[in-house]
Amino acid sequence: MPGPPGGPPQIEIALRRSARARRISLRVSGLDGQVTLTLPARVREAEGLAFARSRADWIAQALARVPRAAQIAPGVAFPVEGRLRAITAGPARGAVHLTDEGLVVPGDPSQCGVRVATFLRHLARARLERSVAHYTQALGRRHSSLTLRDTRSRWGSCTAAGGLMFSWRLIMAPPEVLDYVAAHEVAHLAEMNHSPRYWAVVARLLPGYEAPRRWLKSHGSDLHAWRFQD
Repeated sequence: MPGPPGGPPQIEIALRRSARARRISLRVSGLDGQVTLTLPARVREAEGLAFARSRADWIAQALARVPRAAQIAPGVAFPVEGRLRAITAGPARGAVHLTDEGLVVPGDPSQCGVRVATFLRHLARARLERSVAHYTQALGRRHSSLTLRDTRSRWGSCTAAGGLMFSWRLIMAPPEVLDYVAAHEVAHLAEMNHSPRYWAVVARLLPGYEAPRRWLKSHGSDLHAWRFQD
């Protein structure tokens, strides 16, 4: 969507048509700032773009609230288990490891982001396996699998077959937040819904879950702002 001469820069808009849509709608992703314009099947594209232009101020305000992307690189401090860790260079060979001071990343600096992401996935799996084992034992249920992904729409999920999925970016959040998401998904092994009975299971597994749940709603988008590859 081009801006006026001398005005703000143009905004890239993803156009989507939906047979189910009854009206034109705009959405700005809180994770990456993607602007999506959804049009009903019979609405002309020109009409949709005119609608988007009329909402230019709203789009700009929504984009201003999106966390800016931050690149993982030597010297950068970023959160691991809720604590800021400064990335420092290590020997040419060796494994990425945590110290009291930060995160030591050996090797080619251009591969720093990739190596850090790999380390975080391994650490996330270890922490989540431990947390899930604790909650499944407390619940008296078993899960069939545990997978990690870099999901944007959800922090975890549970299938009817007992498969648990989690975002590995949870390892950047405080430990109690990771524990909350683990308890949240394990509770679905007993209740595949979000009924009062389900939340009673969550409360039994993790008393005081409300605080980490609020943290995730307020700060979760910040975890998606970190980029590990150019």
